[in-house]
Formats: sequence, C-alpha cells, structure tokens
Amino acid sequence: MTDDNEWKVAALVERGGVYYDVPGASPKDLIANIIGLMPPIEAVAPEELQRQIMEREALVSTGIGRGIALPHPRNPVLAGANARPLVAIAFPVMPIDWNTQDGSKVHTVFLIISESAKQHLNTLSKINFLCQKEKFHSLIEARVSKKEIVAAIEEAENSWVNK
Repeated sequence: MTDDNEWKVAALVERGGVYYDVPGASPKDLIANIIGLMPPIEAVAPEELQRQIMEREALVSTGIGRGIALPHPRNPVLAGANARPLVAIAFPVMPIDWNTQDGSKVHTVFLIISESAKQHLNTLSKINFLCQKEKFHSLIEARVSKKEIVAAIEEAENSWVNK
C-alpha cells in the first residue's frame, strides 16, 4: 500500500507535526490535546482515536522511560483507509506522570498512528532506538525546532541504510 519512504520516521513526523507547550496534566488530557492539534484523520473520529489510545495505555504504560512516551492504539486504525500513517511529537507544558518503569516524568510524546501491524512495529522500534541515542535524546530534551528534529531523524535513518 505504501512504499518504504512512507514508513520513514522523518516522513511520518513531517506528516504528523511537532507541537510545543501542549497543555494537559494527565496522559488522557495531553493525548486529547495532541489529537486536536494533529491533522485530521479521516478514518477515525478524534474521540474514537483517543478511546483506542487510552485503552492501549490501560494495558501497560507506553512511557518507555527517560522522559519519553510512545502512545498508540493497540490495533492500526488506518487499515484499508486512504489516510496515511503519521507520528506527532508533542512537548507538554509541564512533565507528566506517565507511570514509566524508571519513574521519570514524560517531557516528550511520540503519538504513533499506523496503517498495519508491520508498519507500527517498524516505527515503534525505530523511535525507541533513536530515543536511546544521547545525541537525539539531547535534541528532544532541548525542544529544538521541528526542522532540527526531522533532520536528526533523517540523518539517523540514512546511516542505518548505509550500513
């Protein structure tokens, strides 16, 4: 349905956007506000998308530690739809308690909307890998511009291809 370039995290972030100082005192509030800022997704109503993300969150926290959370619906919501996958990056106004394994409060959220299980796992693993790298983690901690974030992701993805 989509080519490999469509699955590149940099392209997904370009599509989903980067949002600064997003209000919300809880994961539920923050996710609702992120959904309100993102480009509309024709395949699913905002309320339904939030419900599915919070349902997934109830299973186990998507807070991966080091101040990062990767919320997403349990099942792809774009299957069979014309909508394209995306990743929205959000920086909350204040760090949020997300029940992370390391107890850290979340300062960066990568909201992942996928079209298939394969694409979802691919995106999740790439973002998780990126966030473990000090150079990238420092960039998101500093809340650099969307342009800088996308450039850092592109640089990392190009280095993976060239190995």
